[in-house]
Amino acid sequence: MTNPLLDFSGLPHFDAIRPEHIAPAIDQLLAEAEAAVKAAEAVAPVTWDAFVVPLDDATERLARGWNQVTHLEAVVNTPALRAAYNAQLPKVTRFWSALGQNLALYRQYRTLADAPETAQYDDARRKVLDNALRDFRLGGAELPDEQKARFAAVKEELAGLSAKFSQNVLDATDEYEFWIKDKQHLGGLPPDVVSAARAAAKADDEPGWKFTLQMPCYLPVQTYADDRALRETLYHANAVRASELADNEALDNSALIDRILALRTELAALLGFASYAEYSLATKMADTPDDVLAFLRDLAARARPHAQRDREELDTFAREQLGLDTLEAWDLAYASEKLKQARYSFSALEVKQYFTEPAVLAGLFGVISDLYGLRVEQDEAPTWHPDVRFYRLVDGDGALVGQFYLDLYAREGKRGGAWMDDCRNRRDTARGAQTPLVYLVCNFGKGMDGTPATFSHNDVTTLFHEMGHGLHQLLTQVGELGVAGINGVEWDAVELPSQFMENFCWEWERVQAMTAHVDTSEPLPRALFDRMVAAKNYQSGMATVRQLEFGLFDMQLHSGFDPADDSVLALLDRVRAEVAVNLPPDWNRFPHQFSHIFAGGYGAGYYSYKWAEVLSADAYAAFEEAPAQVADTGARFRREVLARGGSRSAADNFRAFRGRAPRIDALLRHSGMAG
Repeated sequence: MTNPLLDFSGLPHFDAIRPEHIAPAIDQLLAEAEAAVKAAEAVAPVTWDAFVVPLDDATERLARGWNQVTHLEAVVNTPALRAAYNAQLPKVTRFWSALGQNLALYRQYRTLADAPETAQYDDARRKVLDNALRDFRLGGAELPDEQKARFAAVKEELAGLSAKFSQNVLDATDEYEFWIKDKQHLGGLPPDVVSAARAAAKADDEPGWKFTLQMPCYLPVQTYADDRALRETLYHANAVRASELADNEALDNSALIDRILALRTELAALLGFASYAEYSLATKMADTPDDVLAFLRDLAARARPHAQRDREELDTFAREQLGLDTLEAWDLAYASEKLKQARYSFSALEVKQYFTEPAVLAGLFGVISDLYGLRVEQDEAPTWHPDVRFYRLVDGDGALVGQFYLDLYAREGKRGGAWMDDCRNRRDTARGAQTPLVYLVCNFGKGMDGTPATFSHNDVTTLFHEMGHGLHQLLTQVGELGVAGINGVEWDAVELPSQFMENFCWEWERVQAMTAHVDTSEPLPRALFDRMVAAKNYQSGMATVRQLEFGLFDMQLHSGFDPADDSVLALLDRVRAEVAVNLPPDWNRFPHQFSHIFAGGYGAGYYSYKWAEVLSADAYAAFEEAPAQVADTGARFRREVLARGGSRSAADNFRAFRGRAPRIDALLRHSGMAG
């Protein structure tokens, strides 16, 4: 094998890919794709097999090769890998921008769409054509040449800025270290967190305990550390990451934020949109920014009284029971956990001891079996890290449906958060169906000294969430690349299958089957589960308005906001004054770490989480209404939602499954805010 990035015959060679492979491979794939574009421009007569298929062949190879590079940049980031990635990013961005503006290809697609035989195409092919024509218009294909050049330059600069934003956040997170020498400052912290901090110090040949801003360390400190000064120290470090207030000026995202917003506004204006939000919504379910703002504000009006009550109860408890007259930002998680324990005799730390990794995975795979009649089996593949596992999904006859990588643990050089991405999509080819291959990535704490990792219940729901995304990709039955899996699915509906899966983490039989105490292997006691359920909607009002704060901030930031005349932080303050009940310190720099909207594809789309939550809660309600028919309802959900991919509108998918339009009632009921 000369270059592992050029071998698409089987699974990716993640164990063999090196930074020096990236430039020659991507250059070759770009050359092949550009040659295919040239050929497609001249094809006559224009037919599906003569035009679409060879174009898909070449661009898919480029997309798959580059996907492997971007994936490695996110999960095993090194200086050499980053340099190679950054060097190729402008070239790849330039290609896709030019493709979206190619007037000759646009005309070829229009010719194909208008051809008589197109009337015989199935839904998937017609949707591919409709989406292609729309995307050419959104890609600037109809612009005059000088504006095309500017549009492409803006897209290229935006791609570089987004990558830099994400890299700054990663570097700012990884470079922070806080050392504790005196054990008395560790009071309240879970034993596994203390052990991990000690192991981190030993790895550096230092005494004491090393604390970082990685989530498996940071969140337990905020939630359990009795030392208020320790909580404040880490909170401050986390809150000013990648900003002008942090120590490392080179990682300041301030200028990047302003530049990204200005370029997005220019991009939208070039295409005749009044704002970037309008441009963004052209490919989503929601019609206008005003519709989104109205949806968010309606939900805020319902949730804010509950949030205010949550905050008042927390203030009273902290004052009377914890001696905290003023709740600071670094006290919120700590006081909230203490109140939860007092009110429900329920400790998240106690529950965590039962959610051991092998049991959780077995439970997750059991849900997949019950809903869809599929088995998850251990499989083998080259991986990018020893901790990564690989699985295959098979049907009742043992036939392969798809495969997935599972990368569960946080580590240096790995981007924070959790996500699913596709490595290879489903596609019908002359050689048969190409099966899907996906990545599922989380950032949980790893087990220490031979004991299995233990997950909080929030970790478990995160894993189920990402698996829901994975199943959307794995269970598609669409054979056309452009609308298979999540391709072509409206962005504000993409979270439906993921949020839907979270509901099964609250069913007693499911929870019982996925728990085995780390010391005794006993399942979670029913009494403890009942307390979990009683606490399920604890502070749901505060959690809801926090998400609405992010959604309102994002949508207003991208509709009518001008960084030259206004301040991003001032806008966030106005949004918080409208909906928030927990106001962080003035020095909090949350926008500087808001990778979802500045680096992760959710610009003018963060509202999608709540929008899709309405859909997912209502979809799960179908299972609640027919508890004895799980397999039948699951088969219908698979057939009408998951299998369809983007071949049909998300609204039509939902109506086909539910028999009606979505309603907000189930979301309010599940959140304890009905009535």
